[in-house]
Amino acid sequence: MPTFADVPWIAEHIKLYQTDPEKAHMWDSSVAGGPGPLPTLLLTTIGRKSGKPRPIPLIYQEVEAGYSVIASKGGMPSHPLWYENLLVTPDCRLQVGAQSLLARARTVEGEEREKIWRHMAELYPPYDDYQARAGRTIPVVFLEPIG
Repeated sequence: MPTFADVPWIAEHIKLYQTDPEKAHMWDSSVAGGPGPLPTLLLTTIGRKSGKPRPIPLIYQEVEAGYSVIASKGGMPSHPLWYENLLVTPDCRLQVGAQSLLARARTVEGEEREKIWRHMAELYPPYDDYQARAGRTIPVVFLEPIG
């Protein structure tokens, strides 16, 4: 089954993050309908079926003592695989520019979700379009550094 990591520009972003994280950190989102350069992190989850590391670059914002990401899957009706992986194994690895760290994920809800969603949609306006067509509540995920 193909994943978003099989999409050529996403695969290139993963490879760039693994070889030159400082260059990969600011991603030109215009390739996906965004406003231009945006901060990205490389999230590595553990595959819930394979048990293998699964990296994916994601737009993020720093929130309090961690990072927020949106499980949008481009507005598709199902959750992204990386989010499904985090539901099974919430411990993950982050690369934020040159910084590598361990983190624990949790889905945020209520007022916390709405506040983070507003900030993320200001950063990347297509999130609102994704929510309108998804037919599901798109999860907002907080990644808290651990260890």
